[in-house]
Amino acid sequence: MSGKAFRKRSCPADTCIPAARGPYEGMRVTSLHRYPVKSLQGESLEAAAIERTGLAGDRRWLVVDAAGRFVTRRERPQMAGITALPAGDGLVLRHAGRELHVACPGPDAAAVEATVWRDHVPARLASQEAADWLSEALGAKMHLVHMADPDVRRVDAAYGAPDDRVSFADGFPVLLTSQGSLAALNALLPEPMVMRRFRPNIVVEGADAWVEDEWRRLRIGMMTFRVVKPCSRCVIVTQDPDSGDAGQGNEPLATLRRMGRMAKGGIMFGQNLIPDEVGEIRIGDVVEPLETGPSNLVRPVA
Repeated sequence: MSGKAFRKRSCPADTCIPAARGPYEGMRVTSLHRYPVKSLQGESLEAAAIERTGLAGDRRWLVVDAAGRFVTRRERPQMAGITALPAGDGLVLRHAGRELHVACPGPDAAAVEATVWRDHVPARLASQEAADWLSEALGAKMHLVHMADPDVRRVDAAYGAPDDRVSFADGFPVLLTSQGSLAALNALLPEPMVMRRFRPNIVVEGADAWVEDEWRRLRIGMMTFRVVKPCSRCVIVTQDPDSGDAGQGNEPLATLRRMGRMAKGGIMFGQNLIPDEVGEIRIGDVVEPLETGPSNLVRPVA
C-alpha cells in the first residue's frame, strides 16, 4: 500500500493548537482489529493497511434482510457467535461447528441496494448458499452483500470532506479507543469489561483517561488521522462479545451515563477518525497528537 497522501486537513485555528509532546510520551498502538462483515466477529492484526475507507477489508461485507436493510447485533444478538475471516478473494464464515467459504461476488453477480441508516449503498449479492447458511444461523431470511466499489459511500458531510469515504461501518472509517479510558470505566463497574465489547479498530495505551476527547489530529506511525467526533454507543456494548447474551444492569451504558460521557447523539466511548492518507500502521507504533482543542464531549448541564 502506497504511503502517498491524498489530503491533509487541519482544524480551525481558533479550536486547535499544536499539541505539547510531554504529556503524550509513551503512547503506542497496543492492538488492531478489523471486522470483515459488519456485526460479526472479526480478527486481531499485527499490522493493518489503511485505505481511505479505513482498515483494508474492514466492514466491506454486510448482512441484510429481505428488504435490503442492514442487520446488526442490535436486532440479532446471536450474530456475535459467527466469525468472519478473509480467505483469498472471499470469506470463511464459522458458527457452531459449521464452516462456509464464500467467494467475493464478481461483476456478473446481482446488483442490489443495501440500506445502512439513511444511506442507500450499491452492493453485490453473495451466493444463495451464503444466504441459506446465514438464514439458518440467525433464524430468519438473510442475505450477504459485498461493497464492490469503495468509492460509493460518503462520510457525513457535517464531519468529513467531500472526498472522504466509509465502508459499511456505522459512519466513519476508523474507531480508536484508549486503554486508559477503559481502566477508568472499569474502576466504576461491578465487573470489569474487555475492550472487545467496543469493537475498536485501533487501541492505544499510555494515554490518560478521556484525553482523546481533546485530540483533533493524530500521527500514528507514519500516518495522520483527523479526529472528527466521539463514538455514540448502543446496546451492542451491553452484550457478551462472544455469545451476544445481554449483561446485567445495562452496563456499561449506565455507568458511562453517570460519568457524564454524554454528547449530542448519545453515550460516548472512543473517537471516530478519518485517515489523511493511505499507508500502514502496526502494533507498537508511536501515537502523537499533532493538534488538540477543547473536549469534543459536550457534558450535560447539571
